[in-house]
Amino acid sequence: MALNIKPLSDRVLIEPVAAETKTASGIFIPDTAKEKPQKGTVVAVGNGTKDHAMTVKVGDSVLYGKYAGTELKLDGKDYLIMREDDILAII
Repeated sequence: MALNIKPLSDRVLIEPVAAETKTASGIFIPDTAKEKPQKGTVVAVGNGTKDHAMTVKVGDSVLYGKYAGTELKLDGKDYLIMREDDILAII
């Protein structure tokens, strides 16, 4: 299913990975104590700017800052939209 969204300029749309629901020792983590994920998959990429070509591409797994981006919900799924500069690494 293709999304009907095209980020502008140097923005990137990311689908975050699901937050951990259980610790390594088997303890379940309640929703109120879950950490925000800092890893996700690039779903859509803007065209870049005239001074800056885009480095990431659709399908890349990336790490981003804990408070980076703006949360949005499309077709019942959670996404983040952020500038490419907020992405820390491609993994």
